[in-house]
Amino acid sequence: MGDRKYAIIGTGALGGFYGAKLQHAGLDVHFLLKSDYEQVRQHGLIIESKDGDFTLPQVNAYNDADKMPQCDVVIVALKTIQNYLLPQLLPPVIKNNGVVLVLQNGLDIELEIAQIVSNVNIIGGLCFLCSNKVGQGHIRHLDYGHISLGEYSHNYEAEGITNRMQQIANDFQNAGIAIELTEDLLLARWQKLVWNIPYNGLSVVLNARTDELMANSYTRQLVEQLMDEVAAGAKSTGRIIADSFIQKMLDYTVKMKPYRTSMKIDYDEQRPLEVEAIIGNSLRKAQAAGVFLPQINCLYNQLKFLDSRNQR
Repeated sequence: MGDRKYAIIGTGALGGFYGAKLQHAGLDVHFLLKSDYEQVRQHGLIIESKDGDFTLPQVNAYNDADKMPQCDVVIVALKTIQNYLLPQLLPPVIKNNGVVLVLQNGLDIELEIAQIVSNVNIIGGLCFLCSNKVGQGHIRHLDYGHISLGEYSHNYEAEGITNRMQQIANDFQNAGIAIELTEDLLLARWQKLVWNIPYNGLSVVLNARTDELMANSYTRQLVEQLMDEVAAGAKSTGRIIADSFIQKMLDYTVKMKPYRTSMKIDYDEQRPLEVEAIIGNSLRKAQAAGVFLPQINCLYNQLKFLDSRNQR
């Protein structure tokens, strides 16, 4: 096992889960927290998981990035709506020539990171994880959990499998986290959107869990139509998503435990939605290539209305 030092920027349902797994496996992990800081500093992290429950009674908890040590790998697990904070949070924590591992949804996320910090390497991670934060410092892992890792390069040119990716993958695999390495990060991001756009978007617009969307013939048809449009968006950027991949995402969701998506949770809690990173960026990427995605555009406009009204 490597001796890399990890930082978690955003200790929520995703960052808290993966960071806790890494520490539980013996790695040196440092957690940046906000509202949960005092609870976690005093009592640690509680993980309920389908793979086995565990508690970390002591963790390296911080509420100020300037007080954190410089780390070899900084995991960005904030919601993208909080990325305006990254110019203050990232530079103090990342070592020169370190790795920023971006575990966020959407398109062009790594490009934002590259504009904030230089002399670093950026890896994108696509998480297929069903988890919720059920209390301060208390995370419940319901299903799945594997991550696809891809190296970022200028204009998202396919970089292949790098040694950096492999080293980080080894750390995660030693912590019991399934990892897939991808040679093409842009393709992997479009593939994640095959799930994220229909289920996150429709869960808010239709007030429904994933199982409800799949059980009704009309909403299942709508899910499939949106997935086909995501594939058309990917094709506009030179990436091909196979029909078999779309079928795999449908099959995954049918087998998944009833799940309230992260966007639906944010909506119910009256938090801002990640509409731009997940849906807006996808639309703009396709439109720049001359491709219009009408169903996704309709979903985007509905979500922007609901988000705006919810924030009032």
